[in-house]
Order: sequence, then C-alpha cells, then structure tokens
Amino acid sequence: MASQFPASFVDPWRELIGAHEHEQAHDFPAYSASTLAPLVTTSTLTELYVGTGHTIYERALLPAIRSAKRSVHLVTCFWADSPTANSIRATLFELAASRASQSDLPPLRITIGFSSRGLLQKLFHTSSRDGHVYPPSAWKALKLPDQQTLQSGSIELTVKTLFFTPFSVMHPKYLIIDEAEAWVPSCNVSWEKWFEGCVQLHGGAVQSLLSFHERVWGFGMSPPDATLTHRMQSNGTAMDRPATASLGGHAAVDLSGTVDTMSPTQSVKLNLESTPTILLPSSHHRNPGFSWIPFLRKPNPPMTPLNAAILTLFANAEHSIVLVTPNVTSKPVMHAILAALGRGVSVEIRTNESMMLLEQLATCGTTTSRCINKLIKEYSRLAGVHDRRSRSDLEAQPHPLGQLTVYYYQHRPEREGQPDEPVVSHFKMTMVDDTYLLLGSGNMDRASWWTSQELGILFYVPEFAERFLWENVLRVRGRRAFPPE
Repeated sequence: MASQFPASFVDPWRELIGAHEHEQAHDFPAYSASTLAPLVTTSTLTELYVGTGHTIYERALLPAIRSAKRSVHLVTCFWADSPTANSIRATLFELAASRASQSDLPPLRITIGFSSRGLLQKLFHTSSRDGHVYPPSAWKALKLPDQQTLQSGSIELTVKTLFFTPFSVMHPKYLIIDEAEAWVPSCNVSWEKWFEGCVQLHGGAVQSLLSFHERVWGFGMSPPDATLTHRMQSNGTAMDRPATASLGGHAAVDLSGTVDTMSPTQSVKLNLESTPTILLPSSHHRNPGFSWIPFLRKPNPPMTPLNAAILTLFANAEHSIVLVTPNVTSKPVMHAILAALGRGVSVEIRTNESMMLLEQLATCGTTTSRCINKLIKEYSRLAGVHDRRSRSDLEAQPHPLGQLTVYYYQHRPEREGQPDEPVVSHFKMTMVDDTYLLLGSGNMDRASWWTSQELGILFYVPEFAERFLWENVLRVRGRRAFPPE
C-alpha cells in the first residue's frame, strides 16, 4: 500500500483552503494552507465496529478505558442519562476499584469533554472558548463517580463543556487512550438506538488528534512514557481481543456474541499499516449564514479542512461516490453531486427520510426529504437534457450520465424491539472511487457544513474490501427511493 497521500488530492485540497484562508483566520482551531502538514500523516487501522452507540461503547470504547494506564481523553457531543452513561459510570467504578487494589501505580488522568446536555445548559452556557469545567459536586448529576471513589484509585478526572449559541455544538466524538491509540466513533452518550460506526487506530494520526484535542479542549498532554508508546507502536494494540474467525487476507470478522445473523452488531479486524491518513477538523461558526430572506443568506460554506476535502473528493471522483449520512441538506454537497453525475460518476446515497426534523428546520429551513426530492428532480432534468443531446448529435457521443441511487434507512420489522436494532442511521461514511474512505462526525447537512465543529478522518485505502461490514447491515435496512422500484 502507498505510504503517502496522492498529490492529486492533497494539492487541490491545499489550494482550496489557501484561497479562502483569510476568511477562516479566527476559526477554532484555525488552519491555513501553510499549517496543514501536521494533519497529513499515516496510521495503522486495527478494527472497525458497527452497531448501536451502546453496543459500540460496550464492545470497543469501554474495554479500552479499562485498559488505560496513564490517560483517557473522551470527547462526545451529547451527554445524556442513558444506558451508555450508566455503563461509563460502572466502568469508572470498576477501574477505580481495580487500581485501588494495586500499589505504586502512576496517576490516571481522565478528561471528558462534551457540548450538549439539554436546552437550559445550552441557553446559559458561557461563550468563552475556555468553556465550563464541572466541579466534583456536579459529577453525580452527570452519572459519574464521586471524587473520593476516583481518588482511591489515583484517578484524576476533569469534565468540561464547550458550546456557542445559537447552534454551535462541538460535534466530534473520539477516545484517546494513553496518548497512543484512538477510537473515532460516530455515536454520542445517549439513549438513541441509532446505527453507528467506529474505527480503531494508532500511529501518527493519534498525535495529530492529540494536537487538535489540546487546541480545542485545552487539556494538556501527559509527559510521554517511552516504554508504553514503544509497546503500543510495536504490538499495534493495547488490549487482548476476542477470538476471531479468519477470512483470509488482512481481515477477520469478530463473531463473539453475534448469533443473530441479522444483527447489526459486527466488527472486523484490520492490519492496515502505514495507511496514508489526513485528520480533517472543521471549526464551528456562530453565524450560521442562514436567513429566511434569500438575499441575506451566505451562499458559500466556510472552507475548513473537512469541507474542502469533501469538495475536492467529489470534484476528483472518476467512477463512484457512496454516501452514508444521517441527513442531506447542504447545497454545496448537492451541487457537487450533480456535477459528478454530469461527468459520468455514479452516486449512491443512504440517508434517513425523517430524522431530527425540528433540528433540520431550525438550522437550514428545509428537510432531507425535500432536498433529496429536489436532487432527483434536477437529476431527471439533467438526464432529459443529456438524452436530447445524444439523439440530436449521434456523432458527438457525449459522456454517459452517472447513475443516481437513493436509499432511505428502514429498520428490520422482525427485529423491532431488539435492544441492538437501530431505528435510524447515524453513521457517517463517504467512499470515493473505492479508494478514499472518510469517517468521523460530519454530516452532509447544513449544520455540519456551517455551524458545528466537526472532525473527519480520511484514509487512502485502494480496494478497501472491509466496507462489507456496514454494507451488509445497510443493504437489508434500506428502501430504495430512486430509481423507483
């Protein structure tokens, strides 16, 4: 596998950011064309997970927290009283008790950062970039152990929130263990039974993520532990894993606890070393640029590293674009999709028909179903123009139009009521030409493109066969909206 990201992507991506960098000078954090180098790195991908947010925490994130020796950095957007919060609480109690029974352990530093807990919390939240630090007396309300319990296990906890009115949530989600290994899930700490995904990795990308974490949350990094870091880099993992069944090549499916063949709770082990990787932050913006009065709207999105990367990927696409996203309401996305279809690129979209409707209306004044209908109408018009040109000039042989396919998520009715059956899809995935894989927190909606802070992670993985992990789950949970069945 190539060890460097192709210049055919990096150069136009950097140029696009550079052309707009003066507009983003006050971003949080800010990046210019000359400061992108630390974001372009490599990583070793070790495991992929799909399922509900709760099952991903139970199978991936909580075992990682239990394994921590020196530091835990957990960041999420939404923090709610939920089974996941209860599991985090139980894990911290277990960790404190385990450490209390041992002697001469170094302190374990745990930081938790989130953005949204409820309406009142957001209405009265400080506008300072320093955020709000919760005192130990407030931890109980967050379903966290008390300070005395944690101190008995030499655990130092800091809990902090960042939010900027009116809509600027900190939307990234990630977990960093011992500053050497990371998990990037799509899920919050909440009660929703949503379909989610998560990637586990280590290598240079973790250091890029730590730098981003420090710039946003201000949690200082611990002094490096050379022995621990060397062990992580050499072994590729910090924990023992459940037994797996080999599929050949570099992948294996984790079959533990998956007797239901229709269950979305799945994982696949990877061994993708030195994978070209780019960390893609996207700053929040307090002015959403939206207005009910058309001429007052801000037509162009902030040209953040993430937004610029998506536009570059779509502009460079030669064969295929596959999108899995909770919502589609970003006009730049729809314009870029139509342009790609016009070049003969096939586009597949998997989204939800009616997820978080009030939030969509508040942040962009429209809904995914309306935008998808408009996209289909424009595509049909484009197809008509293309057909007329083909018939009028038989010798010109115009480039064939790409195929547009749209699916709306639909849960399995026979599994309704099962604790791991998602009611909607919250997974975010973009794959271009079966080569570029984008995961992270960003949606293809206006909120993610204009107001929320987001974090994407882009991998250069030609012929990435392990995408079957989510494809198999979603293929049996989709209703085709276009072309009509």
